Amino acid sequence: MSDITEKREDEFFQDVLKYFDRAAKFVDVSAGLLDQIKYCNSVYRMKFPVKMGDGYQVIEAYRVEHSHHKLPTKGGIRFSTAVNQDEVMALAALMTYKCAIVDVPFGGAKGGIKISPRKLSADEMERITRRYTSELIKKNFIGPGIDVPAPDYGSGEREMAWIVDTYATFFPNELNAMACVTGKPVSQGGIRGRKEATGLGVYFGIREALSNVEDCKAWGLTPGMAGKTFVVQGFGNVGFHSAKFVHEGGGKIISIAEWDGAIYSADGIDPHALEAHRNKTGSILNFPGTTNVDKYAALEIECDVLIPAALENQINGTNADRIKCKIIGEAANGPVTPDAEAILNAKGVYIIPDIYLNAGGVTVSYFEWLKNLSHVRFGRLGKRWDEAAGHNTISVLEEMTGRIATDAQKKLIERGADELDLVYSGLEETMINSYNAIRDELKSGSGIPDLRTAAFVVAIKKIVQSYNTLGVFP
Repeated sequence: MSDITEKREDEFFQDVLKYFDRAAKFVDVSAGLLDQIKYCNSVYRMKFPVKMGDGYQVIEAYRVEHSHHKLPTKGGIRFSTAVNQDEVMALAALMTYKCAIVDVPFGGAKGGIKISPRKLSADEMERITRRYTSELIKKNFIGPGIDVPAPDYGSGEREMAWIVDTYATFFPNELNAMACVTGKPVSQGGIRGRKEATGLGVYFGIREALSNVEDCKAWGLTPGMAGKTFVVQGFGNVGFHSAKFVHEGGGKIISIAEWDGAIYSADGIDPHALEAHRNKTGSILNFPGTTNVDKYAALEIECDVLIPAALENQINGTNADRIKCKIIGEAANGPVTPDAEAILNAKGVYIIPDIYLNAGGVTVSYFEWLKNLSHVRFGRLGKRWDEAAGHNTISVLEEMTGRIATDAQKKLIERGADELDLVYSGLEETMINSYNAIRDELKSGSGIPDLRTAAFVVAIKKIVQSYNTLGVFP
C-alpha cells in the first residue's frame, strides 16, 4: 500500500479555522472578537547558522503565539524536517483551545525546528537547541510569564534541560528561571508524571467515554474498558503510554503501527514486552506472537477504538471510508482531516477530538510550572501529616472496636500522597470533568453535530469570557 498521508503543507491551519467557524455559529459573540480569537497574535520565523563539522548549516525555525488572552502562552517545540509555518500556526491554535477546555490558564503557542533528530549527534542537537533558545530570548518569545515551551515530536527532557540552562545563563538573577520551560528532567525542576501525562490523559478520556452506558449502547458496546479491542498508531512517548495504560486498564491492543511498519495479534500485545523488544532490536517488527503488517493497513483493522498517536493528516479522504472502528481517540494533533471527519461522522464513528484528548501533557505542564513558581515539591508539605492522620484514625478504630488492623490495612490507610499521586489525581479530575463538560454541550439541544464542534464551542465560550472580563486595551 502506498503512503496515504496527503501533502497538505498549507492546509492544516485552514482545517483548524474550519472547525472554529463551524463552532462559532453556536456562540453568540461579535464577528470582530471571533477574528481576534481565531488568528495568531504573533508569528516568529527565524533562520540562524550553527557550526556543523567543518562548516555551517542554516537552520529554519519558528515560534508562534496564537493567543494572548492569557499569559504566559504555552506549547511544545517540534523537531522535524516536516516543520513549516502553517503547521506551527495550526498547532499553536489548537493549544489555545486545548488549554481553555481543561481550564489551564495559558494562551496557546507552538515552536518548530526544521531538522531530523535521527541524523544529528547529541552535540549538534545541543548547539541547535541552545541557539534556538537564544533567538527566542532576543525577541522576548520565552520566559516564565511570557511564553513557556515544552517537548513535542522529536524533543524531550534532554532538550528542555538545555533550554532552561541557556535561559538561566542569559538571566542569572531570574528567581523563576526554571519555569521558562516544562517537561524538564525531575533533577532540573521537572515534575513526576510529566513524561507519561499525555498518554495517561488519553486513557482517562477514553475510559470516561466508555463509562457512559447510554453512549456505549448507541455504539453497540458494553460499558467499560475490559475486552475492548484497540489499534494504536505510533509507539513514541504518547503512543507507548496510551497503549500501556489501556493495556493495564483491561483493553486489548491488537495492533501497533510505527514509522517502519506495524504488527498484529488477535490475542493482544503487551506494550511493556514490545518496548523491551524494540530496545533490543531497534524495531517493533518481528515481535514474537505477532504478524508484520503494512503500517497504513493497520489503521484499517477492525477494532473498537483506534488511537492515532503519530502525526497529523493520517486519516484523510483517501482512507476514511476503510476505517472500521467505533471510536477514534485523537492522541495526536490533527490526525483526522475535515474531509475524513465528514465521512466518519456519516458512518457513525465517534471521534474524541485532539483538543481535549491529548491535553494531559499541557495539564501536567501546568502543574510543573506551578511547582517551579512555588519552589516546593508537591506532597512535601502534607505527606507526613496525612500519614500521621491515617495512623491516628487506625488507632482510634482499634481502640473502639477491639480489633487490630492488618499490615495491609494500615499501609492502605496510613499512606500519604506523594507528588506522583497528586499529579495523577489532578490529571484524572481534569480529564473527567472536561469530557463531561464537552459531552453536556453536545447534548444541550443546540444542534451541535459532533464532539469536536462541542469542544470548540466550550473553548470559544471560555476565551470570550476572558476577553469580556479583561476588556481590550485601550
